[in-house]
Amino acid sequence: MVPEEFVACHDCDLIHRIPVGQEGRSGRCTRCGAVLFNHKRNTVERTLALTAAGAVLFAVANLFPFLSFDMQGRVTETTLLSGVVELWSQGMGVLAVLVLLTAVIAPGVQLSLLGYVLVPLHAGRVPWRLELALRALRRIETWSMMEVFLIGILVALVKLGRMAEIVPGPAIYSFAILILVLAGAAATLDRRAVWQRLTVGA
Repeated sequence: MVPEEFVACHDCDLIHRIPVGQEGRSGRCTRCGAVLFNHKRNTVERTLALTAAGAVLFAVANLFPFLSFDMQGRVTETTLLSGVVELWSQGMGVLAVLVLLTAVIAPGVQLSLLGYVLVPLHAGRVPWRLELALRALRRIETWSMMEVFLIGILVALVKLGRMAEIVPGPAIYSFAILILVLAGAAATLDRRAVWQRLTVGA
């Protein structure tokens, strides 16, 4: 017997009984036609691949030079963390903590949680406290604002372009690609399918 679950329509509240799983299929409300579910194909594998790529990009973005400044023959290289330290040393502690949280800690935790959830599922096991990990992932995503930080960097580059020669480092390219990779991971992750592993097993 195919396991089923009850799903309420978000628009008209009509309760439906639908089969669990149904990978690659979608369903609509029989009363109002609203979309009830849209199960994505290979959600675990595709999201895990993006997570692995994101982990590599995250390491490059934090370990390699972000920007190089050449002012009158004096070259200075900066990284993400050195930029945070410089903000702190200049008395802008709140801004330094905000940059550290939104551009370094939040993306790192997001990637860690994705790996914690997806690696066991890919191996056919349900990770311990999956429900807590998924809730934490939902909350940490709201704090990952790398695109805002990148826009601020681009604005600063325009303003400083007349004062010094600025050379983008490998970290800034990795940072920009990481934004797209994390957005892709969030889009390909079918949370309903992951939640169902709690009831039907991995």
